[in-house]
Amino acid sequence: MYSLQRDAYQKLLTWKQRTGRKKCLIVRGARQVGKTSLVEYFGESEYDNLVSVNFLKTPRLKSIFASDLDVKSLILNFSVYLPDAVFESGHTLLFLDEIQECPEAITSLKFWAEDSRFDVIASGSMLGIDYKRPTSYPVGSVEYLDMTSLTFPEFLRANGIRDEVMQLLRERFAGHEAVPLPIHERMMELLRQYLVVGGMPEAVTAYLEQNSIAAADDVQRRILEDYRYDIAHYAAAEEKIKAESCYFSLPRQLGKENHKFQYSVVEKGSNARKYGSSIDWLVQADLAMKIRNVDPIAVPLADHADDSNFRLYPTDIGLLTGMLDYSVKAALLDPSNDLLAPDTKGGLYEALVADMLYKNGHRRLYFSKNEQGSFELEFLLSEEGAVPVEVKSGRSRSRSLDNLLKRQEIPYGYKLIDGNVGKAGKKITLPLYMAMFL
Repeated sequence: MYSLQRDAYQKLLTWKQRTGRKKCLIVRGARQVGKTSLVEYFGESEYDNLVSVNFLKTPRLKSIFASDLDVKSLILNFSVYLPDAVFESGHTLLFLDEIQECPEAITSLKFWAEDSRFDVIASGSMLGIDYKRPTSYPVGSVEYLDMTSLTFPEFLRANGIRDEVMQLLRERFAGHEAVPLPIHERMMELLRQYLVVGGMPEAVTAYLEQNSIAAADDVQRRILEDYRYDIAHYAAAEEKIKAESCYFSLPRQLGKENHKFQYSVVEKGSNARKYGSSIDWLVQADLAMKIRNVDPIAVPLADHADDSNFRLYPTDIGLLTGMLDYSVKAALLDPSNDLLAPDTKGGLYEALVADMLYKNGHRRLYFSKNEQGSFELEFLLSEEGAVPVEVKSGRSRSRSLDNLLKRQEIPYGYKLIDGNVGKAGKKITLPLYMAMFL
């Protein structure tokens, strides 16, 4: 039985019910974020017939797509390899999982879409990289749904937080009003738990079922080892070791005073010429997000961003804390624990906010820091020109944000802290957990 409530389910349902839609949908996202279990549950719940193929689990089923790709031929092939498969017009969902392993199946989506009698969902973990490229990609024949690990609101729901509480939080966010103290304290407690558990479904389930951070930690470390294998399996020969080294350098990158990604941290004396393509591979594989510096701040931000000056964050905060010693998690869970180095704590909270913004759909995030180090803003949201977001793991002053808000063209800015909601002029102060509403 599928237990976690995912927002992506409603998106799948909306796709199924919408008139004029494409009949083929590609669900994209990193490995182990829950794509397979969600789509199979959706197929079992919303269709009379589910035909499911996993090309990693059952490689021989690639033979179904080895010859003619017209739908009549494919259904005939299915009857040979999967005799129990039922293709009933308007009542069948075909699920092609790990489709990156079968380029011909990707090409076939064009013909399933043209036939239009059946709904088809394809899913894959490495669809953004040049791996077993299909001879013909079904441009114009498919729709897309990007899926991540659990968002913070989904994590709250899994922990029993009811819709009425979420509605109250949204109202206080919109009205710039303080959250009642008992609710605020509980939200901060759950945010710290999300910081160490993250959103990978198996880690969240282990944590909830066993009431154990250690159980979640075991899952995280196994997933990280799986990611090592994925990099070795999917990355080009010249990228394998470099991409792995860059990914597993993230705790050191974000634990130093300057959170800028530095190739010398990966390998002494190295540079972008050697490692730059490996960074691009991690981003295309949905394992990391690249956030570029904009200095001075001018719109459009993309036109003024520095490709050589960037920060790299994982797409799931729990996998970052999973790379650290278990003692770090214990320190993060205890707000009175002062043993954690300020730079490490600051980097982790930055990555936490990046996780929440990324999962909210912000795919073009920026930051700003001048060469002198006298001005720094952790994030700039580009959707409304340039909306600054400053992150404070403690309660220090926000000089950079205050200075930027003096500019007339900057409409407002956010300061995220471990305190409550407030507003002074154009500066909106929010508790860190309200990053989920940005």
